[in-house]
Amino acid sequence: MNLRAPAYVVSAVRTPVGRRGGGLAQAHPADLGAHVLSAVVERVGVDPGAIDDVIMGCVDQVGAQASNIARTAVLSAGFPEHVPATTIDRQCGSSQQAAHFAAQAVASGTQDLVIAAGVEVMSLVPLGTATTAGRDAGLGEPRSGEGWRARFGDEVFSQFTGAELIAEHWSINRDQMERFALESHQRAIRAADEGLFDAEIVPWEGITRDEGPRPDSNIERMQSLQPLIPGGQLTAAVSSQISDGAAALLIASQRAVNEHGLTPLARISAIDVVGSDPRFMLSGPIPATSRILDKAGLTMSDIGHFEVNEAFAPVILAWAKELNADLSVTNPLGGAIALGHPLGATGARLMTTLVHSMSRTGIQRGLQVMCEGGGMANATLLELVD
Repeated sequence: MNLRAPAYVVSAVRTPVGRRGGGLAQAHPADLGAHVLSAVVERVGVDPGAIDDVIMGCVDQVGAQASNIARTAVLSAGFPEHVPATTIDRQCGSSQQAAHFAAQAVASGTQDLVIAAGVEVMSLVPLGTATTAGRDAGLGEPRSGEGWRARFGDEVFSQFTGAELIAEHWSINRDQMERFALESHQRAIRAADEGLFDAEIVPWEGITRDEGPRPDSNIERMQSLQPLIPGGQLTAAVSSQISDGAAALLIASQRAVNEHGLTPLARISAIDVVGSDPRFMLSGPIPATSRILDKAGLTMSDIGHFEVNEAFAPVILAWAKELNADLSVTNPLGGAIALGHPLGATGARLMTTLVHSMSRTGIQRGLQVMCEGGGMANATLLELVD
């Protein structure tokens, strides 16, 4: 939908993205979340007590990430007790959805300053921990109810099989995936070397740079890896990295911009979310992109920078093939294959990178879209503010 009133991104920060077992692995998720919450308001001099709400994405809400991690992070950051917070799960798009909820609150006039954030420490809370813990405790499987089984039987849905189906359906071969993955690493390394992430990263305990990009990546090494699924094409090299990280954006109304003397980085002008085939699971970015552009009266050529989450290489290649996208302006600073994918934080990380890139280059329109578990996708259209 097109927002009928301004919702401005006035501040956007992120931690470096840490490798599994790397420099952020020992961070408590609440402390990592608190780190970006503090930084996002300090950057623009906003009193934390003026924040109307904090919405934080987190996928595996168990253990250290349980019990409303957003509220724990708010209090850990030293925010006043009257500042509320909630944690949401739209799978990999959780913190992009947080930005949507924040924009809707601001555009509706019900709130003026909302932080949209995300956090995930996958070194501590691995992917699927909540499901495994529930199974081990005899609490059942998430997709084993009568209604689900009546519709899908005993069919097993997996992001890995979904990505394989996408590669097969859109005739994408392993060589194409590996070359795309290599380009992701090369772009991320080049961007870091040129200081293009410096304005968005708030260092964590001396770590100032993303740990995922591999300078020694090459096609030969990728070709030596075994498929993730026997008989398949996908390997770890063409998949997003298991990572740790946090990110936050401050979304403001026009009234808040005027009252606090803020300078917008970008305006969230349109948002959308779609459901898609749960078997393919990760094909949602295709209809999400088409729908948001149609609603905004725009075409692919009107967008100067695309951020499409690199869950797996075939997701982006199928999206580009179906929509005739220009890959030179898609993830131009690298994507999750190189930079990593700390699940609940990735949506906010991508948006942080996008708004800083637009501000730095003068690109007028940017589009972010993410595939999500269960077969969904969020899309966000941003416009540069003159």
